[in-house]
Amino acid sequence: MSDTELARIKASASRRVIGAGAMIGLGALMLYLAFAAPPENPLWLIFLIGCGLFALWVSQMLWQATSREIILTEDELIDSEGDVLARIDQIAKVDRGAFAMKPSNGFIIFLKEPMPRAWHPGLWWRLGKRVAIGGVTSGAETKPVADIITLRITKLDQ
Repeated sequence: MSDTELARIKASASRRVIGAGAMIGLGALMLYLAFAAPPENPLWLIFLIGCGLFALWVSQMLWQATSREIILTEDELIDSEGDVLARIDQIAKVDRGAFAMKPSNGFIIFLKEPMPRAWHPGLWWRLGKRVAIGGVTSGAETKPVADIITLRITKLDQ
């Protein structure tokens, strides 16, 4: 098992501020709408307040998650907190095409075996056999990682 770092993905400070700020703005706008011009139906009022609070909570989660970095080593894709996103030998394919259901400036990895769900908004998420990387990350950092993973799994399959 090798710990040689091949590449690293991180969110820049400006992207973190814009991403979290957009979510804070959305949450604040929904709460303002709920209290400044409350709808007649109380269910809509509850919906607006719930969505506003949810957006504020997501902004906090995004801010915390984007402080992490994603590290590609010879054997696995991990984050700076030690969470394993995927092992290289478990990756079936990488998709970073224009029509792939992937985060902004990112790519999606299809695994051979499902892994537990995980969600770090703005950085990565995993659901079953899919791992999506991207969001507030730079395309200049995610594209080489996708290419390296593609080359490594092609080499493993031969």
